[in-house]
Amino acid sequence: MNVNQQPHMASPYGQPQPGYQGYPQPGHGGGHVPSGYPAQYAPYNGPGSAYQQGPPQGKGAPPTFPPASTAPSQPPPTEAVAQAPLQSYYRTLPPAQQPFPNAVPLFSSTGPTQPQAPPPVSPQSFPQAPPVSQPPFSTAQVPPGPTQLYGGPLPSTQSSFSRPPLPTSQPSAFPAGPPPTSTPSQLPGVMQPQPPVSQPSPYHSGPPPTSTGFPPQVGAPPRPRLAGMQGPPMASQGPPMTSQGPPMASQGPPMAQANHIHPTQPGMPPGPINASLSGSPPQPGMQGYPPQQNGEHQCRCLFSQIQVIEDDKANKGSEPFTTGVRGQAPPLVTTKFQVKDQGNASPRYIRCTAYNMPCNSDMAKQSQVPLAAVIKPLAPLPLDETPPYLLDHGESGPIRCNRCKAYMCPYMQFIEGGRRFQCGFCSCVTEVPPHYFQHLDHTGKRVDCYDRPELSMGSYEFTATVDYCKNNKFPQPPAFIFLIDVSYNAVKNGMVGIVCQELKTLLDYLPRENPDVESNIRVGFITYNKVLHFYNVKASLAQPQMMVVSDVADMFVPLLDGFLVSVSESRVVIESLLDQIPEMFADTRETETVFGPVIQAGLEALKAADCAGKLFVFHSSLPIAEAPGKLKNREDKKLVGTDKEKSLFQPQVSFYNTLAKECVAQGCCVDLFLFPNQYVDVATLGVVPTSTGGSIYKYTYFQAPSDQERFLNDLRRDVQKQVGFDAVMRVRTSTGIRATDFFGSFYMSNTTDVELAGLDCDKTVTVEFRHDDKLSEETGALMQCAVLYTSCSGQRRLRIHNMAVNCCSQLADLYRNCETDTIINFFAKYAYRSVLSSPTKNVRDSLMNQCAQILACYRKNCASPSSAGQLILPECMKLLPVYLNCMLKSDVLQPGADVSLDNRAYLRQLVSTMDVAESHVFFYPRLLPLQKLDVESMTLPVAVRDSEERLSRGGVYLLENGLNIFLWVGVNAQQELLQNIFGTPAFSQIDPSMTSLPALDNPFSKRLMEIIKSVRAQRSRYMKLMVVKQEDKLELIFKHFLVEDKSNNGGASYVDFLCHMHKEIRQLLS
Repeated sequence: MNVNQQPHMASPYGQPQPGYQGYPQPGHGGGHVPSGYPAQYAPYNGPGSAYQQGPPQGKGAPPTFPPASTAPSQPPPTEAVAQAPLQSYYRTLPPAQQPFPNAVPLFSSTGPTQPQAPPPVSPQSFPQAPPVSQPPFSTAQVPPGPTQLYGGPLPSTQSSFSRPPLPTSQPSAFPAGPPPTSTPSQLPGVMQPQPPVSQPSPYHSGPPPTSTGFPPQVGAPPRPRLAGMQGPPMASQGPPMTSQGPPMASQGPPMAQANHIHPTQPGMPPGPINASLSGSPPQPGMQGYPPQQNGEHQCRCLFSQIQVIEDDKANKGSEPFTTGVRGQAPPLVTTKFQVKDQGNASPRYIRCTAYNMPCNSDMAKQSQVPLAAVIKPLAPLPLDETPPYLLDHGESGPIRCNRCKAYMCPYMQFIEGGRRFQCGFCSCVTEVPPHYFQHLDHTGKRVDCYDRPELSMGSYEFTATVDYCKNNKFPQPPAFIFLIDVSYNAVKNGMVGIVCQELKTLLDYLPRENPDVESNIRVGFITYNKVLHFYNVKASLAQPQMMVVSDVADMFVPLLDGFLVSVSESRVVIESLLDQIPEMFADTRETETVFGPVIQAGLEALKAADCAGKLFVFHSSLPIAEAPGKLKNREDKKLVGTDKEKSLFQPQVSFYNTLAKECVAQGCCVDLFLFPNQYVDVATLGVVPTSTGGSIYKYTYFQAPSDQERFLNDLRRDVQKQVGFDAVMRVRTSTGIRATDFFGSFYMSNTTDVELAGLDCDKTVTVEFRHDDKLSEETGALMQCAVLYTSCSGQRRLRIHNMAVNCCSQLADLYRNCETDTIINFFAKYAYRSVLSSPTKNVRDSLMNQCAQILACYRKNCASPSSAGQLILPECMKLLPVYLNCMLKSDVLQPGADVSLDNRAYLRQLVSTMDVAESHVFFYPRLLPLQKLDVESMTLPVAVRDSEERLSRGGVYLLENGLNIFLWVGVNAQQELLQNIFGTPAFSQIDPSMTSLPALDNPFSKRLMEIIKSVRAQRSRYMKLMVVKQEDKLELIFKHFLVEDKSNNGGASYVDFLCHMHKEIRQLLS
């Protein structure tokens, strides 16, 4: 039985826990918080004094629950229309009570009415039709349905059904005919007309839930389930709100307001406005007004992250994204699309938080929307996209503006017949050099505009002249140095043997620009424990020679000739060395290690060779041996949650900061592979890698059989990937804004230049912008990212990325063109840096406050007047609360008792360089129902939401978050499914310790292998597979990634957090 069509069941496993206000809290889906962790937010007490709790008033007939249609569901309209799941429960009306064909009843036209609450419905009794004596609709009085507004009675927590996957081939749930219409916001308790019986609901399939196991509260209405809601009900249980006073007359959005539409019931024809609103202007989207592109979300149900992703794939995945239109938001990172560069950088290189920047700082301050760009200068491109063209302008180098030094780009305006150009950034006029002159056509463009990438494209490269090189001389090819810890722990866990064996083949795959030509990169080898061993592997030697440096306090390189060599020339000697190292140290008893001198040794070797390069350090334990950079164990769980917690994220000695600065000056990048069995102080050891543009990889409790595959795949990718050395990046902007803050793995010696000893294809730099003057709507805002670097072949280059965005003087335009995924990426980096200087609680509160201000500003300035009991969100930010909640309860900001300090420091440093696609899946993992996999199709099954109640006991699910892959197996999974995946039909015979699936000769197994391979290929780190059996001890780890549920560390569920945000917004507005 699959989760999306099964009837409602009692809790599949676990005893019901005491819940909210007498409602049991389900063991499966409720995410019960163990005692000892306080709930993060106080109970939500409804929308305020205007609504009072009390017994139901009047004699309203109970709502009826006819059986739901089981017709296949359709996605809701692709326009921004909030889902209103009322119709799932109020399915059909007897003919006499059908609403008028064009009527959209809104409010009573006979003065104020008291919404009447339905009496409790006894469990499992659902009358099939309402009593004739009390029709559910009349123009005089409208009895209430269950209100879907936050603050009204809320639905029960327990539901084992959910909306089935939405086919991407059906872009709209609307039949051909009128567009979706806009209806004024409703007061709580007003029931809306339902679709005719022939129109299946897009929100529901399968029978309605019964209330088994839920004794109705005295005086409380039954709580129908919101489509797509999970987790415990919000604490505003109790009788429905009674509306005080007459309905507001100004319910409809005013004509001028074009940034949102209110939802109507899908399938309902547009109709005239009710008589009670006869004085109001027509609604946008009704009676001949075209529906607006941008909608407004009244939170009648939880916004489905899956639905937004599927809609974007359907709307934007089929056509190429052309970058020629200024201020155009790209498809989401979850959508597969092709980019055509027509003058702005591809979203693979630059993504912005807002593609409509406010014209002035007051507007930016009022909205609180961060203005930032996430830049990935060397991002890899798919095979069907052309990499940036490499241009050579000869000895004179690239053409630049005389004043601001911006490079030639499509935003430069040629004047005076092409003899001069005006800079788009600073408006300075510069002479065109004679060799670059070209005539203009009748439109003022150069006639060679489309022959020159720098005049017609958003991204391109220049070869740099000698003026762009250190000490005015061209660089040497870079070098790779491998530094291997040979202490007792490293030898015993098998790391030393695995590294040496792998390097024998891996050295043939060093990065190169032309696959047919040998790599220019030279290599060197060092081993160490308390002392350092250098190796001479000169081609003329019969055997490698070892030189020991025991004076680690004053590090030097004991040999120059024979340390850095060409792989092809010295292959025999190198292989002999790699065979001997594991044997030499097989019986070592040395447990202490050094770390600072190891990096110093690599740095000195690169200085001696006068080249840039990368150090690959394989390290196993806290460096406690007497040497510079010696550390002590300072792990103290008692500091977690206190004001002193920030000290745990800061390096414990300043030695490594100084060392990092020296590495950057030489172009020495450090990649660190850690194999710890206990605390190693990642916060301190990580200083050099994160300051030099390097990476940290961590394999806690490394065991060769289970972790070797992940480590070797990470190492192979790290050695082979495209990388630039000795890089400097500068971001120039047009007058009015400037880059003020930078986030990532780099060093800055001044306020403008981002210095990276190494810059690889996975690294991003995030830049925040602030106003320093006014911007103009006509010219928009421009940014140019220029990266000067040495390629792996030793060539000095300049890579240029240009981006133009619109500017706006209306807040509505700003809120129409933001990208939530990029905003969350920026917030995460900002927050993860803030923990170095502020307690984590302050960081969380500040983030929540900023998010509430963003949404309150929209509500106040852009949304139409409506009941305060409604949560109204901008269309492009409707997922901001769910993503923000995932970030707030992440291990860095709100750790559980079992999360180590090292792991938090590791994740903090990891997120600082993530691109938007990586941070998206890291905070909201992808959960695929494999029981719905079609082996004939190349498409994946539609993902389900990250909540325990979405898991069917009869299913198998794949969850990935960029670092791990979990295969969750339900206890009742079909025997055939288990046979196809694991080669055994019995659940009990599945081995939960397996880290790879057996390769079986059946279509399902082959397709699943392909999926796992392609998912791994999309991520920058190899994801280890973990098999999780339902009700097994590993399930606790898996549940940690079901981010819509309450977490064991006290993090709120999506429902509770949305309520909390609504409360914060209301407080800001009042």
